[in-house]
Amino acid sequence: LHSFPTRRSSDLGVCGKSYEKDEVMNVSNVHLFPGHIACDTASNSEVVIPMHKDGKVYGVLDIDSPEFSNFTSDDILILQEVVKILESIL
Repeated sequence: LHSFPTRRSSDLGVCGKSYEKDEVMNVSNVHLFPGHIACDTASNSEVVIPMHKDGKVYGVLDIDSPEFSNFTSDDILILQEVVKILESIL
């Protein structure tokens, strides 16, 4: 989980773009994503889901994978349900 209280979100790779645009980002190859920040050198794909509090983006759920193109639309639906649970306890 990431929140962005002090830095410009646009400077923060996939997570920042998801936060800034308030949209799910499913990146099949992070090495081709402009501005990608490698938190894990083994990461090859990434999915990021915005989380909300009081109607505003509060942070993101960020999941990396060592496999390229690893996240399916079904994975995203499940992760969005996880985010709803997290939002309910923020």
